[in-house]
Amino acid sequence: MALRELGRRGAAAGYYPRPEDVMMLLESELDDYVADPARFAPVIAERLAQYLALAEIEPPFIIDADPAPLPSWPRRARPRPEPARTGEVLRGVGGSAGQYQGRARVSMDLPAAMALEPGEVLVAPLTDAAWTPLFLVAGAVVVDVGALNSHAVVVSRELGIPCVLSLPDATARLRDGMVLAVDGTAGTVTVLPG
Repeated sequence: MALRELGRRGAAAGYYPRPEDVMMLLESELDDYVADPARFAPVIAERLAQYLALAEIEPPFIIDADPAPLPSWPRRARPRPEPARTGEVLRGVGGSAGQYQGRARVSMDLPAAMALEPGEVLVAPLTDAAWTPLFLVAGAVVVDVGALNSHAVVVSRELGIPCVLSLPDATARLRDGMVLAVDGTAGTVTVLPG
């Protein structure tokens, strides 16, 4: 709470645009910041610029060896993929066997996933333990990222619902309301008419 108040005061004084920007300080700098906050405005601005630049880097999907240096990683500036078309088959990895047809509910985060209706196909970037109750409602699960022992797969198997994982750009190509045929055995998602 104290750090949030420092951020609120710093933003009100015009040292940085948003109260949360104070989080760019190190713990060891806080006492000096309290004594002279204006002196840290350029430090915070520089670190924010570096932080935002890092956010534009696209990390490798899998790191199985020493990664290349950060400057050589691609930037996220690639165009958003086109929505999947009716009849298109998207290929991922089968994580939990079975087939299911239902409407898609694309959820980029847990609060958005709360709109999931019974029987819908949960489409998410990835899931963790906080998402588990939603699996009781979902007819199937599709995730952008996952492995054969990831949360989405383990819970789907326990509940006996199909799951397709490691389907790159699923959350970008699938849209709410699309009718999907999820094949957790083959690792495919087909967009059906409707």
